[in-house]
Amino acid sequence: MSALSQFRNFTQRLPQTDLMPTLFIGHGSPMNGIENNEFSESWVDLAKHIPVPKAVLVVSAHWYTHGTFVTAMDFPSTIHDFGGFPQALFDVQYPASGDPKLAAEIPGLIHSTPVGLDHDWGLDHGTWTVIRHMYPNADIPVLQLSIDYTKSPAQHYEIAKEIYALRKKGVLVIGSGNMVHNLRMLSWEMINGGGYDWAIEMNDKFKNLIANGDHQPLINYRNLGTDAMLAIPTPEHYLPLIYTLGTKKDKDEVSFFNDKAVGGSLTMTSVLVG
Repeated sequence: MSALSQFRNFTQRLPQTDLMPTLFIGHGSPMNGIENNEFSESWVDLAKHIPVPKAVLVVSAHWYTHGTFVTAMDFPSTIHDFGGFPQALFDVQYPASGDPKLAAEIPGLIHSTPVGLDHDWGLDHGTWTVIRHMYPNADIPVLQLSIDYTKSPAQHYEIAKEIYALRKKGVLVIGSGNMVHNLRMLSWEMINGGGYDWAIEMNDKFKNLIANGDHQPLINYRNLGTDAMLAIPTPEHYLPLIYTLGTKKDKDEVSFFNDKAVGGSLTMTSVLVG
């Protein structure tokens, strides 16, 4: 049975619940935004088998800021924050609305740090390349929460715990990055699949810790050794995972999908919580 078929069988068994699940999605190449491949097809299937959210809040690796901000405009722009890709990718517009009322509530949920209301950013490719497959009609409001680069992983985890309340309000919280993300060591020979030994071993270690609910080593990932530093040479693609874990409760079940290494030094492994 193919990995996609296994994922479909799993999602068909998901119970309906008033509490929204939370996700970490390995978004990978921007080209996944316009390609119908094993990754984007699983995003389509996922959206069919989880409750329809009232809004989506994405913590994207590509909004890395000094301070914490949430998009608060009526209609966020589609940001093409990349270069060297086909024109068809730059032509994509994802016209989802924002939700200024919801955005205004978020600073009241987060007490560990001030949260500013942003009217300039929009939806970067960590968000729209995934969401346009999940919700192609762009009929669900989408917001982004930025990642403050001055804060430690433990502080990001605390912020995530504070936004858990959004799950009870019908908001789908998504962390969008990649567990293993080292573009400097990218191998074009393995671009369609395959990973270095260290990448696969660290990805497996991350998965085991997540499955066991052992979050402290994941928060303190710098203590996991040399391979962890290869897997996470810079933190911005890893920290969205910390946000997903922080919105998890003990009773939540955890499963993995799109569990594949590409390009030698990236993994698309994604997590469904709840």
